[in-house]
Amino acid sequence: MDDRKIKIEGSARHVHVTKEALRTLFGEGSSLHNKRELSQPGQSLCEEKVRLEGPRGCIDRVSILGPERPATQVEVSLTDARALGIDPPIRESGDIKGSAPIRIVGPAGTIDLAEGAIAAKRHIHLSPAEAAAFGVSDKQTVMVKTAGQRALVFDEVVVRVSEGFVASMHVDFDEMNAAGLSGDAPGEIMLQ
Repeated sequence: MDDRKIKIEGSARHVHVTKEALRTLFGEGSSLHNKRELSQPGQSLCEEKVRLEGPRGCIDRVSILGPERPATQVEVSLTDARALGIDPPIRESGDIKGSAPIRIVGPAGTIDLAEGAIAAKRHIHLSPAEAAAFGVSDKQTVMVKTAGQRALVFDEVVVRVSEGFVASMHVDFDEMNAAGLSGDAPGEIMLQ
């Protein structure tokens, strides 16, 4: 790969929970159990699953990602949102103020979030050294070109730079399917 290539990964629907939300959903004394590590250090897919409920439908067996977070948040694709009957804004993870309401159901309890459901904005994780090598900075937006039979250019991709990040781009499965991507597909960063 040349120096403008970035690995593109699909990010499935998932939930981030606070310690309090975890207790409500799974009972007193519950904790998250890592199923496998994700590409970003310290992040993991957990064994715990929940049900998402909206005005129009529900989605079962939605994974929780660890570790626990300061705020409970649900990330869905726009296709998921239509099935649920919700209208989530497209936002960066953690930006949930004024986002869509949703119900989360666990084996021990239910949480009705007044806000917390988003469709994650496509983004690139980079360490400061990787960002310098790509010639980009934190919060900058870039375009990423894919290859193949359904090649396309993703616009408005937010660069997120932090110590401990590993170079990868995250898109949801609607976007992966639109580009005909699977696995860890490469994309080419193009500066705007």
